Amino acid sequence: MTENVGQAVIAGVTELLPVLRERAQEAEDGRVVPAESVKALEETGFFRLLQPARFGGHEADPLTFLTAVRLIASACGSTGWVASVLGVHPWQLALFPLRAQEDVWEADSSLRMSSSYAPTGRAEAVPGGHRLSGRWSFSSGCAFATWVLLGGIVPDADGNPVDFRTFLLPAGDYVINDVWDTVGLRGTGSNDIVVDGAFVPEHRSLSFNDVFRCECPGQEANPAPLYRLPYGSLFSYAITTPIIGMATGAYQAHVAYQQERVRASYVGQKAAEDPHAQVRVAEAAADLDAAWLALERNMTELMEYARAGAKIPLPLRLRVRRDQVRGTGQAISAVDRLFENSGGRALKVGTPIQRFWRDAHAGRVHAINDPERALSTFGRGEFGLRIQPDGMV
Repeated sequence: MTENVGQAVIAGVTELLPVLRERAQEAEDGRVVPAESVKALEETGFFRLLQPARFGGHEADPLTFLTAVRLIASACGSTGWVASVLGVHPWQLALFPLRAQEDVWEADSSLRMSSSYAPTGRAEAVPGGHRLSGRWSFSSGCAFATWVLLGGIVPDADGNPVDFRTFLLPAGDYVINDVWDTVGLRGTGSNDIVVDGAFVPEHRSLSFNDVFRCECPGQEANPAPLYRLPYGSLFSYAITTPIIGMATGAYQAHVAYQQERVRASYVGQKAAEDPHAQVRVAEAAADLDAAWLALERNMTELMEYARAGAKIPLPLRLRVRRDQVRGTGQAISAVDRLFENSGGRALKVGTPIQRFWRDAHAGRVHAINDPERALSTFGRGEFGLRIQPDGMV
């Protein structure tokens, strides 16, 4: 991908921000991102940023993708979340056997996938592949996808787990159950996926043993450095970045509001003149800068190793996860600080600050944002203890 293509996508996304901001309440009320917004993002080329060039994608630097995600989420948290989740899946499909990629993109390279990775269903090894049954929750943006990626543990004959795989299924093999009714990220339409005995051929599944080693069958067809990145590094930041974006949107809304706000309880003092309010803004800005600068550093270093064809060292992968969960925490600290200083009028339904606050906290509870797990793993690495193969690293 040329740098100009990435800049054009960022420019197109930037032009969309005012209308995405206007539709934020519509997304929340309808419990789904407006279809017009998804179409507009598609027209900018956003969903092709991480898609292989052989299927019409841009094979962009991950920083280009994450920058676009942050911008989108700063206008509407739900739209940013859905865009990030749907937009990162082409990268994972590029790791599958080429035949699986052809199944999805050969006839229509614009097709999208949603996902649900927690292994809550049953996967049974059968001749030629696996048989899948069960219910998977939290499949964000599934209304705009015609395929789904589902996580599953594969047991041996005695019921002992021997592999964790991601299974790729077409829309005809599953049903969407509309259950999404939440206090945050209401517009993501993160509904349940129900599968009843669907057969998944061998080429449409991917072992996390290969993913952890960064040695996947799709890399032969897609040799670009982008596809040598660790799953746990890119996917974890695809969850944290929208949260940073939401906090950025809250920051922008807060500053604009405080410039006009007069605090009646302080004898008509303008809120912007309150030194305590100024300190809170400075602290929130510092948290957001720290989170984003760590992301930029980490993604830059990851790509340097990938471009050199060198193995990405485990300490760097552990640091990425450390900084990713810390980045989520810093974004939450920033949005909390701003919300606390916004006054009672910020509680009104429809105001951006309370929506960003709810959306950011909803994103925070995603499993990949578990700070203790990521930080403990980093500590194990620092102490020279064994690190278990894990899709989160």
